Parts: sequence; C-alpha cells; structure tokens
Amino acid sequence: MDVREVTIPVGNVELVADVILPADSVGVVLFAHGSGSSRHSPRNVAVARILNERALGTVLVDLLTPAEDAVDSRTAELRFNIELLADRLAAIVDWLGAEQATRGLPIGLFGASTGAAAALVSAAARPGQVDAVVSRGGRPDLARSALAAVRAPTLLLVGGLDDEVIALNEQARAQLSGTVELHIVPGATHLFEEPGTLDQVTAAAGDWFTRHLTR
Repeated sequence: MDVREVTIPVGNVELVADVILPADSVGVVLFAHGSGSSRHSPRNVAVARILNERALGTVLVDLLTPAEDAVDSRTAELRFNIELLADRLAAIVDWLGAEQATRGLPIGLFGASTGAAAALVSAAARPGQVDAVVSRGGRPDLARSALAAVRAPTLLLVGGLDDEVIALNEQARAQLSGTVELHIVPGATHLFEEPGTLDQVTAAAGDWFTRHLTR
C-alpha cells in the first residue's frame, strides 16, 4: 500500500495531505473535515482505514494553511468560508485527475460538518469529475443554491439524536436533484462517539463509495 505525505499547490498556497493508495485501487476518496478539525481527525482516519481495506484510496488534507489555521483558531472566520474551502477541494479534485497515480480513478468526496457543504459545492462545480459524495453529520444547508446542481449520488449520514442537523439534512435532501439517501444512525449524537455508531457510518460510506465509484 502506497502511503505518502504530499504538498498540493492550490492557487497561491500549498496544502499538506496524507495520501494512501492500496494496490489496484478502484477509486479515491477525498476527505473534507469539519470546522476546527484537521486531517488527523481520529474519526476520519478510522473511516479512511476501512475504505483502504475496500481498495479505495484516501486523501486526508488540511484545507487551511498553518498560518490560516492559527487565525481561524482565534476567530473561527475561515472554517465557515464555504466558498474558499470548496474552491480548494475542487482544485485538489483537478490535481487528482492529473496525478499519474490517481489519473482515471473515480473520485468520491467525504465531508464532515462544514466540510460536507464544501464537498457538495465542489461536486456541483466538478460534475464530470466527482462521482459520489458522503456527508457525515454534515451541514449541507450551507451549500445553499449549489445543492440543485449536484449530480453525484449523495449519502447523508446523521446521528439519530442530532435533531437540528437531521432537520437541516432533510431540507437539503429535498433540494438535491440527483440520487440521494438520508441515513439516520440510531442513538448517535453529532460526533458519532457512542459505541458502534462510527462503525455504522464507516460501513454505510464504504458501501456507498463501492457502489458508485465506477466509470
């Protein structure tokens, strides 16, 4: 299994990412973590590990530079800048399409919290390149008008005890025009910290990407 830390040029900045490509990868999943998190998020790392076992490559990336992250930790002004985050995700999608190791592989996006909104905006901007989207405890409502332009099959995963986010995801489901499913994980709160709930998220995400990352 090919494991690399890479630096990806995006506009006028460079972003650090952890790229894992199993032998004979059938697709690659780009992660967009939630507000205040990082590519080392234990929940996303756990999901990525299981996806790797399904012959799916994974890219965990910090969408803010260290300097931007330092500002954001004080002001929280960048973590909700969905346009900025989505533009950077779309640039990484382009990078994956150009890199020799990933060129030609179907691409999925896995977004958590505000990262889910960025993933959906990116999917709308790259309809021919993004093949599937999974949102974990996401805020798809923050994608606003981009929802209607998403063509990639989209799975919305929400904790059964996360009432406000369930409502936001139900509203988003009604606005998404492509294939969409809302899966509520019983007994789970927003971060899926309850025993067994993250396992359900991982299994559902793995099934979704395995089904839809085909060309």
